Amino acid sequence: MKKFGLAVLGITAAIVVLANLGSLLALALSALIAYAGFHYYRKSESTFKKIFWGAVLLIGLFSAISNVPAFFGIIALIGVLYVWRKWKGTESNSIITNVSDDPFVNFERQWNEITK
Repeated sequence: MKKFGLAVLGITAAIVVLANLGSLLALALSALIAYAGFHYYRKSESTFKKIFWGAVLLIGLFSAISNVPAFFGIIALIGVLYVWRKWKGTESNSIITNVSDDPFVNFERQWNEITK
């Protein structure tokens, strides 16, 4: 019964993600515009350029904030990832699996990974 619930949740979340795919792409574009405005605002030295890039930043931020369906898509995408991890049975988020307090053991493990 647990797998059935996970399947229903995953399918529903995947449908919501696919339905909001356009909104997600628009949110990514808005975030890119806002980032570019912020980046060039910090680099500019003249007042006119600061005003221009500040306006670009505000336009990108307002466009991103007003894109509410994309936020539902992000929540659904998190739900899909949750279902995927629960289905696979991977609970841990740690990358390093065998950690020891001995620094030489960690060094040997890392050296073996590098020299492969």
